[in-house]
Amino acid sequence: MGAKPTFSVDATITARGQTTVPSAIRKMLGVEQGHITFTGMSDGTVIIEPKVDKSHVDPAIGAFLQFLEKDIAKGNVVPLQQTLLDELDDLLGDADVDMDAPLSDD
Repeated sequence: MGAKPTFSVDATITARGQTTVPSAIRKMLGVEQGHITFTGMSDGTVIIEPKVDKSHVDPAIGAFLQFLEKDIAKGNVVPLQQTLLDELDDLLGDADVDMDAPLSDD
């Protein structure tokens, strides 16, 4: 696995084999209540992930990916040219842009 641990949290397993998923792990998974999936790896590690509800898939994503695939096959999608990147740099100037910042309501 290429990921590195960011923190470690201890939990207790009861005599009945039950445990509580610690709050920090629930927050990391984005799950307060619901289902999670445990995947055992051949090296002995266990991956815990939120269970994906396959019935709740956005139907537009598949159509968009098919549309994009056709455009790529036709040669309509090309890499960004350095001239366009230079123009964008000129437009931004010295503006500090944080790509992780939430968008404002404006």
